[in-house]
Amino acid sequence: MSSNNLIANRYEVFQHIGQGGMADVFLAVDTILNRQVAIKILRSELCTDAVSVLRFEREAQAATALAHPNIVEIYDVGEYKGHHYIVMEYVPGKPLKKVIQQRGALLKEEAVDIMKQLTSATAEAHRRGIIHRDIKPQNVIVKSDGSIKMLDFGIALAKGSMQLTQANNVMGSVHYLAPELAKGESASAQSDIYSLGIVLFEMLTGDVPFKADQAVQVALMQMHNEIPDVRSINPDIPQSVDNIVIKATAKNPDLRYRSCNEMLDDLRTCLRPERQNEAKIKLITTAEQLNNRARREKEETRMQAMSQGLSAKGETGRTGIRRKERTASMDRVRPDGSRVVRPAVERTSRTNRPLFILLIFLLMVLSASGIYFALSLSGVLNPAAKTVEVPDLIGMSLADAKALCTDESLVLDTNNVEYTLTDSIEKGEIINVNPAVGTEVEKGSRVSVTVSSGIGVTVQDYTGRKVNDVIRDLSQYTYLKVETREENSSSVAPGTVIRQELLEPGTMFNPNTASEIRLVYSSYPTIKIPEEINGMPIEEASRLLESVGIEVFSSTLDTTGLSEEEIANLNTGVVIRSDPEAGSEYTQKDDTYVVLYYY
Repeated sequence: MSSNNLIANRYEVFQHIGQGGMADVFLAVDTILNRQVAIKILRSELCTDAVSVLRFEREAQAATALAHPNIVEIYDVGEYKGHHYIVMEYVPGKPLKKVIQQRGALLKEEAVDIMKQLTSATAEAHRRGIIHRDIKPQNVIVKSDGSIKMLDFGIALAKGSMQLTQANNVMGSVHYLAPELAKGESASAQSDIYSLGIVLFEMLTGDVPFKADQAVQVALMQMHNEIPDVRSINPDIPQSVDNIVIKATAKNPDLRYRSCNEMLDDLRTCLRPERQNEAKIKLITTAEQLNNRARREKEETRMQAMSQGLSAKGETGRTGIRRKERTASMDRVRPDGSRVVRPAVERTSRTNRPLFILLIFLLMVLSASGIYFALSLSGVLNPAAKTVEVPDLIGMSLADAKALCTDESLVLDTNNVEYTLTDSIEKGEIINVNPAVGTEVEKGSRVSVTVSSGIGVTVQDYTGRKVNDVIRDLSQYTYLKVETREENSSSVAPGTVIRQELLEPGTMFNPNTASEIRLVYSSYPTIKIPEEINGMPIEEASRLLESVGIEVFSSTLDTTGLSEEEIANLNTGVVIRSDPEAGSEYTQKDDTYVVLYYY
């Protein structure tokens, strides 16, 4: 499409700026309102496909119904020369996916801030009854100020509307697809929450949790594989943030957040100091508890039934014997009329009684053997054999420690490893063991460890130092981002650090991973350079500027190329001009000055 093309006699298209699965996006100017807009145009080959057209129209309808600072605004919808188009707010910035690809794992503060905006936008969509169904970093634009805009409601699902599919395939990006959607179940708020959890995982680790050559393999992994532990990939992430990923990406939708608002509340507090050391969550639903109880009750009922069945069988056998006894004990009549009693009862009793006694004896032996075996396993009969000392794991890697624990009949808890920076211990070495080394514990006990996440740098207290000096000191750390912010202060000298944020004095940061510190310093004064300095003697002009707090540097002008007559006519010793110019606003900083030029 050429740059001079007008759509609907209003939108002048200038540049192709992106494309998706079904449309191209162009930068254009609204010639009526004189503003830049983005136009999404459905591809020609899809204009005759009813499902694609419906998806395109649904995107416009869904986004038009939403008003939120983090959702792109829709201005206009239409059809021009057989092409369906949507005119929307132009958002300058980068897709979140590209930001992650370029930078890797984001700072935890940055990731949480983006996730709060994204979750707030999704909550608004859910409040309006709209499920996005395709939340992914590719559909999130990050602006230069850190704010984000959510895009592409192309497969959004409104309550009561039909679910769109293509060739019986679930639509949406499989790397962010909730397990229940991969199984063909209906979309819900919880399926969007799962996608949000995957996006947060990617921001914290720099990559998606599951990757494979084919989409179906990724879908199967979404259904069956547990999400990798965030802190094992990025040890700088606090457990409070990792817990949000765990809860949002639970395989069972009932275990996830009940709503985006609940997730948003968690995000707002997850970086507070009081939550830094919270425990790793373990999710279990009330339904699972009931199922476990039902299974136990069912097993107890089955055992009781078996017990009753054995008793009933014994009673039946004895009843049968009694019937035989009664039958066998009937009198027999001789031909002469006299009676003879048949001794069948005694014979039957003598025949079965030894077998019955033998059966009882065998049951007693089996019961005694079972009890002895159980007591032996529990260690009651041999208490000395059930305990073991916790081995010395200090300095080992997790792999070596796990092997040693297995040899000692212990279990190394690799799911709840605590990582921390140290002064001198290399990354990956165990620095603490719980229970302590040498402690007597039962065999089969779990042992937890703390592992060094690397040699850290202790943050100094920069309060009272010149901000430029601090910046120079910190420039040696390649991955440390130093942010500065001015603040008016009548008690602190200009350019002096008032306080530091994000990295408090005495804390540690990893110099090999991304970290950030904010220096708040006393603002420098802004002064208007007096206009009268031009033509003023150089010494007098310097004193005037210095009296108002301006650093001055004098520089003589070059007379090379001037004739002797021109040199004789020069007005020497006075200010010819200044840089910055007289009359302009000037901010005096530690490393700036006003240059006065003279002959």
